[in-house]
Formats: sequence, C-alpha cells, structure tokens
Amino acid sequence: MKLLNLFQSEEALVKACQKGDPKAQRRVYEKYSPKMLGICFRYVHDDYEAEEIMIEGFVRVFEKIDTFKLEGSFEGWIRRIMVNESLMYLRSNKKAQFETSYDQILYEPEPEQFRTDLESQDLLKLIEKLPLGYKTVFNLYAIEGYSHAEIAKQLGITESTSKSQLSRARVILQNAVMEMA
Repeated sequence: MKLLNLFQSEEALVKACQKGDPKAQRRVYEKYSPKMLGICFRYVHDDYEAEEIMIEGFVRVFEKIDTFKLEGSFEGWIRRIMVNESLMYLRSNKKAQFETSYDQILYEPEPEQFRTDLESQDLLKLIEKLPLGYKTVFNLYAIEGYSHAEIAKQLGITESTSKSQLSRARVILQNAVMEMA
C-alpha cells in the first residue's frame, strides 16, 4: 500500500508524526523534501550542502513536531525551519558577508525600471549569482517575506545593513535584467 493512501489528511499525518510513526515521517519527508531542498539550495547554492541542511532540517522538524499546534500551514512551518537551518549553517560557517549600512547607499533603483518578460527560472538564476550576503537578505525579504527587523535578528546584523544588502541586490538584479532585455 502506498504511503499516500495511509493518511487521509494533513492533520492525520501530523498527528501520526507526533506519535513517532516512521511511516508518517517518511511520508512527510517524501511530500516536502523536493520543495525544502530548493529552499536550502537558494541559500547555499551547493547540492551537497543544501541536502545536508535539508536533512538536518527534517531532523529538527521531527524533534519539534509536538510544537506544531495544527494551526496554520504545516508546509509553512517546515519551510521556516528550513530557512532557519540554512541561516544557522551560513552563520556557523561564516559564509555570509554583510557590508555597510543603508546610510552609505548613494543610488536607489527605481522599481519601474524592472519591466521585462523575464521567466521566474531566469530570475532565480540571477539571484543565485548574487554575492552570498546580498542573496541571503534578498531571499529572506523578497521571497520568504521577512521584515528587515526579523532579518537583522536572524543574521545578527543591523536593520540598516539588511536594507543596504537588499538595495544592492536589487541594483545588481536590475542591471542584469536590463542587460538581458
């Protein structure tokens, strides 16, 4: 019998995981690992490291599953753990370098310059090419929806540094998009 049919709802799947059911854990891993690997990869851009982070993230998911109260999105809860694991990896390996504050930015790009028929995969490829600090802040702010205050807290930087990193990432991306157009 396929694992897909064992659990009739996400709630049943979560409750089975909370009881330590290995089949439920396997199903959660099979269902969410492709998306979660993509999230981890956005932060580290190395297949092996992203997979290691994702695996650590799932270990954390199953350790903390009792804290999920069946309110809100289970996938969103897992996603947040994966982002946190990715950030912990970056911090512990000191790979993310963050530069000067927002106050030192001389050029703020105009949003209306960003008009093109760019596909999402093309944009993701451009994001992957950003310097690690810029890419990390851009992912957290533009893709994950974190505020600058949350990013600053997560990364141990100031809010102005977060704003600076985002602004610089946008400039690089806008220039790359204009070159493609």
